[in-house]
Amino acid sequence: MNSSISVILKKYESKSRDSLIPILQEVQETEGYLSKDALVEIGKDLNLPVSKIYGVATFYNQFRFQPKGKYHILVCRGTACHVKGSEKLLETICRNLDLKPGMTTKDRMFSIDTVACLGACGLSPVICINGEFVAKVTPKKALKILDELKEKESENARV
Repeated sequence: MNSSISVILKKYESKSRDSLIPILQEVQETEGYLSKDALVEIGKDLNLPVSKIYGVATFYNQFRFQPKGKYHILVCRGTACHVKGSEKLLETICRNLDLKPGMTTKDRMFSIDTVACLGACGLSPVICINGEFVAKVTPKKALKILDELKEKESENARV
């Protein structure tokens, strides 16, 4: 039993289905994502099947089932970004990293998600890497950024 999850579960006295989403949010905040073990532990505590918990968690795009990578990339899919090519941008990044949105590379170096809007429409298409916005990103520019990050990590590994 994970002690941080048990501490969270103790906060919820009512132990009802109404507590599920706040519990999932708090566990993800603490753990960084929702692991299979966390879902099992929550299920036991709330007397709910894991399938039900997983169903609720997959309904909301705020929940992650893999830890974020060292470089967490958000690709804006808002209208302005879409019109200016964010779909092709997303495809390029995913192909380069061999990922789909919501996934993390095996080495946990990169993860990628999409967001409905980053609120930087005048800079579209926009991506955000670890909280830093990158404006007017073309597929070519995205590949250059990924190559630079990979090179930086390669150099750090040699030191």
